Amino acid sequence: MDLETVRARIAEAARRAGRDPAAITIVAVTKGHPIAAAREALTAGLPDIGESRVQEALEKMAAWPDAPVRWHLIGHLQRNKVKHAVGRFALIHSLDSVRLAEAVDKEGAAAGLVPDVLVQVNVVREPQKSGVAPEQAELLVARVAGLPHLKLCGLMTMAPLTGDVALQRETFRGLRELRDRLTVDLRLSTLNVLSMGMSNDFEIAVEEGATMLRLGTVLFGERQP
Repeated sequence: MDLETVRARIAEAARRAGRDPAAITIVAVTKGHPIAAAREALTAGLPDIGESRVQEALEKMAAWPDAPVRWHLIGHLQRNKVKHAVGRFALIHSLDSVRLAEAVDKEGAAAGLVPDVLVQVNVVREPQKSGVAPEQAELLVARVAGLPHLKLCGLMTMAPLTGDVALQRETFRGLRELRDRLTVDLRLSTLNVLSMGMSNDFEIAVEEGATMLRLGTVLFGERQP
């Protein structure tokens, strides 16, 4: 893990955008890596740990039950896994439908909890990716904001896996502009988190307003198959 270099790249991107690097959180993505990677991240000063699969995350939580970390669920959440996710993750990044939001809200009510959540938006409408289409985002965001056992904290997206910098920038700018519009149109003051940017595009995400970066490969190398 060359965290010092990663932080320097984030700081330089923030400087170019006139932003404070301290306003940007790194979520260390340990999907496909052993629990040792999460321990390494914490030791290096990264207490936010991201996992894509509920089952893999639960296994790591069980192996490290007293971990002083904040677990993030960054992958698609199936409705049949909601009961296992609520109460275990500090932030669920991937609400992408009204049905899923209502299922998480129902489980939160049953557990007496109000989970922190993000709405995932498929900004450039990639058919193979999860996320609500931009034109449907207002309906979903309004519904999530109105559910009593959810705390809507912001939006999440993934840029296409491409070397096309213009497309990456379009994706991240699109999420920021959507957040800004919904903040006004829905009179919301809670959409503070923009979870966007991964190992291959995080500097562009920072320039376009990311507050949370999901970094795996750049920290830990290629994950296990």
